[in-house]
Amino acid sequence: MDNDAPTLLDDAALRALALAAQPGGCTCSVGPCAAWESISEDRWPAGQLRKLGTLRDPALYEPTFEEHHPGGTRYDSADAPIAAAYFPANRCDVFACTQCDRRLLRYTEFGGYYVDHRVRELRAELISP
Repeated sequence: MDNDAPTLLDDAALRALALAAQPGGCTCSVGPCAAWESISEDRWPAGQLRKLGTLRDPALYEPTFEEHHPGGTRYDSADAPIAAAYFPANRCDVFACTQCDRRLLRYTEFGGYYVDHRVRELRAELISP
């Protein structure tokens, strides 16, 4: 068993992490990210972020690209639900900022000729099974 493997989180664990956060006005280079935002590696403050777990199930070779929008939202909507079993949450790692306790979701999108790192603030009220 790999002791360095990140903790696999489900919707309940994700909600608990979000509710436990007590964010205070962070001024880190991530900036506001209510919806999915592209972020370059030079803006990702790795030194002040602590990995809390992952939503990517290691038992799945290729997680689904199906999205979850029961209220008619879109991927880029600030009020789009966050559901661990659906794209893009199912490809995310979860981080906590050590400066302000803000919780962030991050995944990397791969295209034919590009790599795009994306980040979104974790908000408990948006977590949906």
